[in-house]
Amino acid sequence: LLTPNRKRSAVTMLRERFGVSERRACAVVGIHRSTMRLHPAPITAEEAELRSWLRGFSTDRPRWGWRRAAIAARKAGFTVNNKRIRRLWREEGLRVPQRRRKKRLTGIGTAVGAMCPIRPNVIWAMDFQFDTTADGRTIKMLNVIDEFTREALAIHVDRVINADGVVD
Repeated sequence: LLTPNRKRSAVTMLRERFGVSERRACAVVGIHRSTMRLHPAPITAEEAELRSWLRGFSTDRPRWGWRRAAIAARKAGFTVNNKRIRRLWREEGLRVPQRRRKKRLTGIGTAVGAMCPIRPNVIWAMDFQFDTTADGRTIKMLNVIDEFTREALAIHVDRVINADGVVD
């Protein structure tokens, strides 16, 4: 029930099926009573032609949006402004589809996620973890793991681990 036309039909259905007043039905649906009296202008032949042209344009060029459609419509001979094209584009439910992300190729490469372990002791991973002791001082833990077997090869705990400590 998002559009006024659907809300109008809901009010009409409530009045016919349950016999409630227009005032009560409008309050239930959540629209003002003047909306029941205001009907949209009928679609002219020119607008119907423009709508069908927009649908055809959208299927021919799915990556083009309403801005390019407005330029192409003026070149095609329609006398329209951008606001009208945008309104019709939205009313017809036309949208430019989202671009799909390219899949990354997997294999041996430089990226960490691209490397796949094929046997033990080929790829090792290391990670630092930090923790604090009861007296508030920090300790560092260096974990070295074999990616194939997921076995912890080394766990080094110290207060200070610098580059020389990692190499050792």
